[in-house]
Amino acid sequence: MVAGAILLALSYGVLFVTIRMFPAVVEEYYNPIFWPGGERALLFFAHPFVLSICLAWFWDRSKSLYTGAWWFRGAEMGLVYGVVATLPSMWITFSAISVSLAMVLTWLLYGFVQSVIAGLVFARLNP
Repeated sequence: MVAGAILLALSYGVLFVTIRMFPAVVEEYYNPIFWPGGERALLFFAHPFVLSICLAWFWDRSKSLYTGAWWFRGAEMGLVYGVVATLPSMWITFSAISVSLAMVLTWLLYGFVQSVIAGLVFARLNP
């Protein structure tokens, strides 16, 4: 739950930074494809907790594979997850959906940041 709360706060922060730094990318979100409407919109806010639960399981199963300081172990787990899960999913997203490369790259970067932060939380709280 700690990782989920941190990732939810991060998502709000990244939203405001993205609006300021990448306004052209933000304009792409005005496409109706990005608004599910009504009750499904709440699922977006549950995403950090779903991701954290999944990454907690991943950390628990794989933490013995990582060596070194807690921060290095956590960052390595996040990077491993990013390469194994986030990179391929962004690849298929870009190849199958009409979204810009800039948008997919921001999603990729954000996915890596999320997984590294969650990894750091897990490595600190559950070494």
